[in-house]
Amino acid sequence: MSVKIRKSLVASALFGAAAFASSNVMADPLNDIQKVGQQTQKAAQKSQEKVDKIYGQSIDMIAEYRTTVDETELLKVYNDHVARLVADQNANIESLERQIATVDKTKQDVVPLMYRMIDTLEQFIKADVPFDTEKRLERVERLRETLSNAKVTTSEKYRQVLEAYTVETAYGTAMTASQGSLEIDGKNINVDFARLGRIAYVAQSFDQKNAWVWDNSAKQWQSLGEEYLKPIKDMIRIARGQAAPELVKLPIFGAE
Repeated sequence: MSVKIRKSLVASALFGAAAFASSNVMADPLNDIQKVGQQTQKAAQKSQEKVDKIYGQSIDMIAEYRTTVDETELLKVYNDHVARLVADQNANIESLERQIATVDKTKQDVVPLMYRMIDTLEQFIKADVPFDTEKRLERVERLRETLSNAKVTTSEKYRQVLEAYTVETAYGTAMTASQGSLEIDGKNINVDFARLGRIAYVAQSFDQKNAWVWDNSAKQWQSLGEEYLKPIKDMIRIARGQAAPELVKLPIFGAE
């Protein structure tokens, strides 16, 4: 019995050793598989991280690209706007240059015209009814001095010439009265002058006994009859604002 028991124990031991050896042989491939799986999982995680990083970079690049495209469109619109402004400014510059050239040509034409206008004005005053003659001729001389003054602009010179013509035009509708003296038959007589435009220029002695009218054709004073004494007296009072305007009988010797 002992021999059989020992054989059985030996057989069991051998069987156990064989089973243990067999289990070790099977355990190594499983470990390898697990290790490979873990390495694969880690590699997959790293790959996913790379993919996520690349995707994030791609999103950033796409956003940057879109921003660049938008900025490019905005710049194009702005550049087109600036181009239109520049074109408009160039057109304005060309227009101003043409106007300046026209102004220079106008100045060349206006200056001789003003001199002719002043000469004509002087001739007219000398040929006109002789009221305020000295003052009017002084105005003409001031105009000539102004034309020779380099500090005065051409436009201002022209304005003053036109103003002188306006003043002369206004004389044609004004009724005025003043006092002075006339030399009649070698005697100086104090008189009241009255003028209605350029159609009637009369004088009456202070004592209201004599009256005269300027004859512009003869360039001298003509004596008037008694029938004009009262009308001239009335005209003088009207011109001074001492009487209301009314119809009066006047001798007419206007400027020719």
